[in-house]
Parts: sequence; structure tokens; C-alpha cells
Amino acid sequence: MDVATLKSQLTTVLPSELVDELIAAHKEAKREFYLGGLRLSAVEGGRFCEAAFRLLEFIVEGSYLPLGQHLDTERIIRRMQNAAGDAHSDAVRLHIPRSLRLVYDIRNKRNAAHLGDGIDPNLQDATLVISVIDWVLAEFIRLYHNVNADQASRIVDGLVTKAAPIIQDFDGFLKVLDPTLGAADYCLVLLYHRGKQGATFGELESWVQPRMRSNLRRTLRRLDNDKAFIHRNGARYYITRTGDLDVESRHLLEPE
Repeated sequence: MDVATLKSQLTTVLPSELVDELIAAHKEAKREFYLGGLRLSAVEGGRFCEAAFRLLEFIVEGSYLPLGQHLDTERIIRRMQNAAGDAHSDAVRLHIPRSLRLVYDIRNKRNAAHLGDGIDPNLQDATLVISVIDWVLAEFIRLYHNVNADQASRIVDGLVTKAAPIIQDFDGFLKVLDPTLGAADYCLVLLYHRGKQGATFGELESWVQPRMRSNLRRTLRRLDNDKAFIHRNGARYYITRTGDLDVESRHLLEPE
């Protein structure tokens, strides 16, 4: 499902400006996380929370504090907790508000938005923020798009394309902008960029440098069997979660 379709379906029930803000903040937080912008991913996580708290207000009370005005999150959490249990799910009353507060505290009390604070953002904080906002968005989709939890999670996974700045697309030809990369890393960044679409051997063979082609099958077998960084499914190759983490941790996405 694409973003436009999801928005159109959620906005039949929820305010469009909040849905737009929620999805935009989620997209930017994920993008910054993929590119190593740990501080900015926490900042966008805070922006996501401000939209999500207002959605909870709307769901329970029918109105919400306008965007741009200061939120009293503790008060909202108390109001959600006191909402009628027979009218609203525990996700709305308890689980989502408490999860948002965790991200909001990382955004504010760990001072992710302020320089010179003596606290450096780190992967642990950013990973927590991303995991929570993924879950919260999936819960809103589950509740207001009439799908189960697994389907909602898959929709969230498909919303964000892990676009790699190191790759430029020329009418379907993917060019890696760092010619110094070895064959394995070359394949990894290509498959990272392709995400759930994956790539065939023929596509990879056409995109890698000529010097890499004679040993390409061996390179792919090592990435698959020895590293578990990729997975072959029929005629297509896909990057795995461990492959994603390897690409991100070694900062392979930015061209030199």
C-alpha cells in the first residue's frame, strides 16, 4: 500500500492534518535513522508524538489542541487513562499514550534537540524511538484501517523506501557513486536501495562494475551463506535485517 492510499483511508476517520503530520514525521525519522542521523531521528520522533497525542485527543474527545500549541502530555495521558473502557480500546487508553511518553522523554529530557548539552545521541536511543513510532503507527492502522496486527506492521514496513544517497537511478539503471567499494559492499548497497523489491542476478550483473561480474555468483553466495546479509528467493535476491544493519553501521550509504 502506498502512502497516498493509506492517508486517504485513515482520513475517513481521523483529521487529515494530523494524519499528514504523523506520516511525514514517521518518514523523516526513519530516513534520518537509515542515514545515521541519530539526533534528528529523535527530534522527528518527538514531532511524531505531538501528532499522535492529538490524534488520541480527537479519538476520545472529538477535538484536539491545534498544532503549534504546547502539549501537556501528562494531562493527556491521565485523560486517556480515565476514558471509558467500554468505548475505547486499551491501546488508545493505555498502551499508545505510555509508549509516546517514552519517546517524548527521550526527545526532551535527553535533550536530543539541543546542541552543547553534554549528552550525545546514540544508536540505542534512536533504535528505541524508531521501534516505538513504528509500533504506534501500526496500532493506528490496525485500529482505523480494519487490518490485523501483522498486516498493519507490513504496511508500516512498506511505507518508507530506504533510498541510498550513494546510488543514483538513471531510468532504471542503478549507479553506485563510490567506485572504490568492493564487490560485496557494492551488492549490499544496491540491495539495500531496492528494499522489498529485491533484484535479479541479471539486474545486479548489469549494475556492478565489469571487474566484479566474473565472480558475482560467488560474491552473492558468500553474502547469503556465510554472512546471512542477503537471501535468495527463487530468481531474486533480497537484503536481510542483518544486511541492513551492516550497511547502516558502516555508513556505506553516503558517497565519499
